[in-house]
Amino acid sequence: MINWRANIVFTLIFFFGLGIVTRLFFIQVQQADFFKALAQGLYSLEGSVWQERGEIFFQGGEPLAINMERPLVFASPQEVEDKEETAEVLASILSLDKDFLLAKLQKENLYNLYEPLKKKLTEEEIEKINNLKIKGIYLGKEKGRYYPQETMASQLVGFLDAEQKGQYGLEYEYDDVLQGRGQDSGDDLILTLDYSIQFKAEELLEEAKESLDIEGGSIIVLEPDSGKILALANFPNFNPNSYSKIEDFDIFQNSLTQKIFEPGSVFKPITMAAAINEEAVTPQTTYQDPGKLVIGGWPIYNYEQRVYPGDITMTEVLEKSINTGAVFAERQLGNNLFYSYIEKFGIFESTGIDLQETIPVNKEFHEGWEQGREINFATAAYGQGIEMTPIQLIKAYSAIANGGKITTPYLVEKIVSADEVKEIKPESYSNPLISSKTASQLTAMLISVVENGFAKSAQIPGYYVAGKTGTAQIAFSALDIPKEGYSDQTWQTFVGFAPAFNPKFLILVKLDNPETKTAEYSAVPLFHDLAKYIIDYYQIAPDFNE
Repeated sequence: MINWRANIVFTLIFFFGLGIVTRLFFIQVQQADFFKALAQGLYSLEGSVWQERGEIFFQGGEPLAINMERPLVFASPQEVEDKEETAEVLASILSLDKDFLLAKLQKENLYNLYEPLKKKLTEEEIEKINNLKIKGIYLGKEKGRYYPQETMASQLVGFLDAEQKGQYGLEYEYDDVLQGRGQDSGDDLILTLDYSIQFKAEELLEEAKESLDIEGGSIIVLEPDSGKILALANFPNFNPNSYSKIEDFDIFQNSLTQKIFEPGSVFKPITMAAAINEEAVTPQTTYQDPGKLVIGGWPIYNYEQRVYPGDITMTEVLEKSINTGAVFAERQLGNNLFYSYIEKFGIFESTGIDLQETIPVNKEFHEGWEQGREINFATAAYGQGIEMTPIQLIKAYSAIANGGKITTPYLVEKIVSADEVKEIKPESYSNPLISSKTASQLTAMLISVVENGFAKSAQIPGYYVAGKTGTAQIAFSALDIPKEGYSDQTWQTFVGFAPAFNPKFLILVKLDNPETKTAEYSAVPLFHDLAKYIIDYYQIAPDFNE
């Protein structure tokens, strides 16, 4: 009885094993060509169900982020006969490590019919592999993201990671739209960005590296009456096509929206706008410069401890960028109103831009307001001890350039799907932040800064140009140095607009620690060159004849 049962079990095991052997023979021998073809067509098979991601374009149609098929080489390890020699030959062609390739070729099992070796092949690599005709080595294609402008607008666009998820920039901010969740394909983005202006802005930053030895730099060009961003340039930048080679991830962040700084004297027009709007001062109000103020035991000096004798008007305060004059205007306004206007100008909140954004904490300034510390308000009046991002600063200036109405900066103008084009326009502010009269007075004062002050090199013949310089010392804490106070390094900034009484563009130039002493010799010339380029490019009619 027991032997009979054992015989049945043995017989079942025998036939089961025979079935497995037969199946292996069928797969490996009789259907070898079929599975070879399957391996060769693997990426095409994936491509047929790959979610087509939406693409990104400049306003003129130039591509910023597109989808494309790219060549790759892969192996079917079972078919490779001499793995050692194959790895050695491929290593020299593909510029890869022989041991890395050998490890891939040795992954031989029934189910490993496809082993990718290298993607994004060059034409030379493709030709050499084709000529070799090595058994088990095949060329194929994959669909992927490609950034044809390479380093241009790299922090703005971001990139896709290995899992095809948007990282940084527009790829992150509009990931759902570009992926088209629940649809056959994603939607395209048409930007407000002007290709030519973006190119020129980045070119100027590259030149500033050579001529001024900047450690970093940023430029924003904004249409002040609409909020459209025409250029958003940073230096240094990176190539999103090879983001994985970058070791310092800090370069992926957009300095204009994610990195804070103390603006320095370029903030004085905001202080002055608040004081004039509340009729605490006028452009002609005068004061006597003491040369030095001591507030709460802290001394405040003008640049290079200069002293300006006689009656100084508020217009001259901006022309000569006098720190004590900004403190005077703030004191006429009062701390509570000053704090209120800083809030209204958007320094403590998001700008609403359609990008990742850092909101400065400004802990010390808030504590100073709560505790009534005069020194915090005094230094903030001339742009030290108060932090913001460049995008917050240029948004604040839009109120001056736009007749008192502040605008929301934005980048995506249209979202294009298969069946519709959706126009994008941020919600506008209905109530003016400052009166049109105040905006006009400030504009005249800023024209005087360009014509009579430290921004003379911003002048463009035939046009009224308004603007203000700012040179701010960089705090040790901003340099990750555990020490109180300020270093000798500087942020040098210029914000200006033209034609001043009917602005077509508003430009912010910020340079990180250029070798010049002040923005007069660094940021202002860059503004001039970019403004002149835009005037010629747009063919803007002159304000007057020379």
